[in-house]
Amino acid sequence: RDDARHTLVFIVSVQNAYLSASKRFVEKDLEVSMAGRAFMITGANSGIGKATAMAIAKRGGTVHMVCRNKDKAEEARADIVKETGNKEVYVHILDLSETKKVWEFAEAFKRKYKALNVLINNAGSIMSQRDVNVEGLEKSFATNVLGVYILTKSLIPLLEKSADPRVITVSSGGMLVQKLRTGNLQSERGRYDGTMVYAQHKRQQVVMTEQLAKTHTNIHFSVMHPGWVDTPAVANAMPDFHSSMKESLRTPEQGADTVVWLAVSEAAITNPSGRFYQDRKMVSTHLPLAWTHSSPLEEQKLVSLLEDLAKTFQPH
Repeated sequence: RDDARHTLVFIVSVQNAYLSASKRFVEKDLEVSMAGRAFMITGANSGIGKATAMAIAKRGGTVHMVCRNKDKAEEARADIVKETGNKEVYVHILDLSETKKVWEFAEAFKRKYKALNVLINNAGSIMSQRDVNVEGLEKSFATNVLGVYILTKSLIPLLEKSADPRVITVSSGGMLVQKLRTGNLQSERGRYDGTMVYAQHKRQQVVMTEQLAKTHTNIHFSVMHPGWVDTPAVANAMPDFHSSMKESLRTPEQGADTVVWLAVSEAAITNPSGRFYQDRKMVSTHLPLAWTHSSPLEEQKLVSLLEDLAKTFQPH
């Protein structure tokens, strides 16, 4: 575990080179109108989610903010409308850790709205200790993995009916220190280390994205590392890390840049579906010489376990 933590610090120092990376960004990529396109963003009331919602609203897109806290969400919505002049910003209240409610929300959304062009899975949770939801599932797994899986799977028919559909999941470079493990999805065994559990979930998101991209070939899937960003989530979950690294952390806008690029640019969809990005560039999902590779069988197993779990809680 100490090795994993040291690797994390190394990744942070190597991957903070936003300013040098941004020198090669093509500004024209983001000079586009999103009028008539609908975007759903989870965790849209702060940090990367809010910065993404702001950037899309500025470009005229319709934004569906999916948030846990009504007051914070309404406040963020008011900020976005005021700053962009775009009133097509809607708040939906959902806690992704409540598995049955994720299904219910997605099913209701499909009945109410005729189109969804882009789904951005941004909400995430790092727990300091193990806790379970009403369904008996470990809460951060329910939010970071199963909730993302159910929301995405349930919305696929709506995405497929919409023009140029895309699904973007905000992962983390922390996943580079984790090999996929499907035998302890609920973190029942061993000591609970919230940061490492989170990193494992971020690996699972990468595998999930790769697998969904193979099955649903008319949707462009991507997963990305935003860099290490100064957000309330990082400050709360990793206070020591946050205070020691504060100077080199990115702004939420810098963290959101690749999310926005993947969501709106023409350039992004010229790349294959199912890939991992950092700073608008496809990058490997493993460090050089890493021990983190898993077999295709193990990767398929993750998806079939998620599928079975998802079905268990599907409302009939």
